[in-house]
Amino acid sequence: MDGADLALRVPTCPEWTLEQLVHHVGRAYYWATAIITSATTTFIPFESVPEAVLPEQPGKHGDWLRNGAEHLVSAVAETGAESTVWTWAQDRRAGFWLRRLTHETVVHRADAAFTVAQPYELAADLAADGVSESLELLASRMMVMPSPALASLAGTGQTLHFHATDDGLGDAGEWLIRCTPDGPLWEHGHGKADVAVRAAAADLLLVLTGRIDADNAKIEVFGDEALFEHWRENAKF
Repeated sequence: MDGADLALRVPTCPEWTLEQLVHHVGRAYYWATAIITSATTTFIPFESVPEAVLPEQPGKHGDWLRNGAEHLVSAVAETGAESTVWTWAQDRRAGFWLRRLTHETVVHRADAAFTVAQPYELAADLAADGVSESLELLASRMMVMPSPALASLAGTGQTLHFHATDDGLGDAGEWLIRCTPDGPLWEHGHGKADVAVRAAAADLLLVLTGRIDADNAKIEVFGDEALFEHWRENAKF
């Protein structure tokens, strides 16, 4: 992405320019690194992390972003993935931040690629873990940060089945979700559902995160399309 026009609007996040997208991702690296290295178990504001400020010179944006990612990886390695730190989720391990920001990067890399009209590729196993992580975070978010949108995912037994069509994923590439009165429950596996969604894992992740539309030719939807759209609209964090 080096050399791209930083003033370009990001089509999948139209409130942001490309420069704002870079800042959003990079500052999260430095912020999480500060949380881990300080071993804090309480929230710290972005403003208290001087490194989390985008350099004024556009030519330094790339190095700032890459260095932030490297610092995060090093911090988790040095502190230990199992060490206890502050997170917004139920998982309070330092390793939470490495996985969370890996998948944050994966999705925002798609935003950047779409902005500059470049192809986007993602390994199937990483994409599948991104789907699993989003479902895990959804359950955690409902516990620690409830919202009307998340509450609307409760149901009376409606079911959704997501199926990644890539070879070799096995059960890790299938997800069965049941909307209960207490909220959605999910597990890996195959089963008949009110709506089934099939796609390559990367495309499945993109449609679930709103980066491509459900009517995209790469996505197959069988059954209750309205239920799937309701899920996509409200299963956000």
